[in-house]
Amino acid sequence: MKAIMLMFDTLNRHMLPPYGCDWVHAPNFQRLAERTAIFDRAYVGSMPCMPARREIHTGRYNFLHRSWGPLEPFDDSMPELLRKNGVYTHLVTDHQHYWEDGGGTYHTRYSSFELVRGQEGDPWKAEVAEPSLENVKYMKLMHPLVRQDQINRKYIREERDFPQAITMEKGIEFLRTNHREDSWFLQIETFDPHEPFFAPQRYKDLYPHKYDGKPFDWPPYGPVNESQEEIDHVRFEYAALLSMCDHYLGKVLDTMDELDLWKDTMLIVNTDHGFLLGEHDWWAKSIMPFYNEIAHMPLFIWDPRSGIRNERRQSLVQTIDLAPTLLRYFGLEVPPDMQGIDLRETIANDRATREAVLFGIHGGHVNVTDGRYVYMRAPVSKDNKPLYNYTLMPTHMRSRFSVSELEDISLAQPFSFTKGVQTLKINATSYNQSHDFGTLLFDVEADPLQQHPLQDSSVEQRMIGLLKQLMEENDAPPEQYVRLGL
Repeated sequence: MKAIMLMFDTLNRHMLPPYGCDWVHAPNFQRLAERTAIFDRAYVGSMPCMPARREIHTGRYNFLHRSWGPLEPFDDSMPELLRKNGVYTHLVTDHQHYWEDGGGTYHTRYSSFELVRGQEGDPWKAEVAEPSLENVKYMKLMHPLVRQDQINRKYIREERDFPQAITMEKGIEFLRTNHREDSWFLQIETFDPHEPFFAPQRYKDLYPHKYDGKPFDWPPYGPVNESQEEIDHVRFEYAALLSMCDHYLGKVLDTMDELDLWKDTMLIVNTDHGFLLGEHDWWAKSIMPFYNEIAHMPLFIWDPRSGIRNERRQSLVQTIDLAPTLLRYFGLEVPPDMQGIDLRETIANDRATREAVLFGIHGGHVNVTDGRYVYMRAPVSKDNKPLYNYTLMPTHMRSRFSVSELEDISLAQPFSFTKGVQTLKINATSYNQSHDFGTLLFDVEADPLQQHPLQDSSVEQRMIGLLKQLMEENDAPPEQYVRLGL
C-alpha cells in the first residue's frame, strides 16, 4: 500500500469549482473531484498553521491546551509511527514554519525530508542593504517579514524558480523513483496559496481587471480599510496563485495516471484553513471569529480499497481524522490518545462519524458545529483570563518563550494524553479579540454566508451541551470553562 498527501496552505473551499465557484480557473481541482470522494462537511480543528500540523501528526486537538509550538515528547506522531513500523515516509515542503523555533520536531519525524526555501519571509537570501519597497502598506504590516520577502523575490525570476514549482517537482521525483516499491507515504506540502499572493504573470493574466493602485498582494491581518477596487484586486491575486496550485495539482494527477498509481495508492488533498478576502469586512484569519470562509475547508480523498470517485460525503470530518485514517490504511493500530476517526467507511458509504466537532485557536472563541449550526463561544472577560499554555516545548512561532514569560511557571498535573508526564503551566496572552465580537450562533444551512446571527436559546443550550461534552472528551483545562463562562 502507498499513500500521498498533497497539502496546500490557505486553500479556500468557496473558491474551488467542485464547491460551486464559477469564476476561478481551476480545472484540475474539478478533475480531482471526479476521481475522489468530496467532503462537504470538513472542518478545521486547531488554528493556524503549526497547530493544524500537530493535529495531522497526533490525531487530536491542540488549541485548548497550548498555542503554536513543536511536537511534544508525549505526542504520537503518525509519520513516526509509520516509519517505526516499516512504512517509508518522506516530506517535501516549502512551508518555512517547519524550520522556525515553533515548528521544530515535525519534519524530523519522517524517514527523509526535503526543505525548499524562499516562501514569504523565510530567511533565505542575505542582503544587508535595505531593499526598495514599492508598497508602504507592507512596511506597516510586518517589516522584517516583508523586507525578507522582497529580497527573496529577487531570486525567483522564472516559474521554475518558485518554491511551489520546485516542491511539486521534487514530490514527482519521489514518485518516479519509488513507484514500483511498496509501503511508503509521501507528503507534498506547499505554502501556497498562503499570502503573499505572488504568482507568475501567466496566472495573473487569467484574471484581467482594472487596477491603478500600488502593488498589493499581501493584505494585513485586520479590518478592511481598502477600497472595493483594492479588495477585488487582492481577490484576483489570490485566484492567480490558486490557479498556479491547480496547474501543479494537475502535474501530480498526470504522474499518477502515467505510473498507474491509482490502483494501490491513497490520495489525500487537503489544507489547514481558509482565508478572509474582505468577507465580513475582514482580512486574513486568527483575529476575528472563524467564519466558514476560514473554518469550512475542502477535502478530497481517493481510497483504492473502495474505489469511490465523484461522490460527495456529508459526514462531519476534521483534520484530526487524517492520522487514524492513514495508520489503519497501512494496517497499524490507532493509539488510544488519538481522537480522530478512521474515514475508511465514511469514504466508502458516508458512514456517520460524530454528532459535532470543535474548532478554534488558543485564546480565541471555542467553536462547535453539528454541520447545521455553528456556535462560537467567546470569553466572558475582556482580559481573556484565565489562560495558560501547557507545554514542554515553550516556543512561539519564531522565538523561544522569553525569560519574563517563564518567571512564573509551575508544573501541571498530567493530562489524560500526556502519558503520565507533567507539563509546564505558563501564563498565556492572546492577541485574539474574541471577547469584542461576543458569542455568536449561526444556522449555516439557512444563512451560509453567516450574515445574520441567531437568537435562539433552545438551540444555544443544545450547542453548549455539545461544546462541553467535546471539551470534556479532550480533557480541557478547567480554566477554559471559567474563561468561557461555562
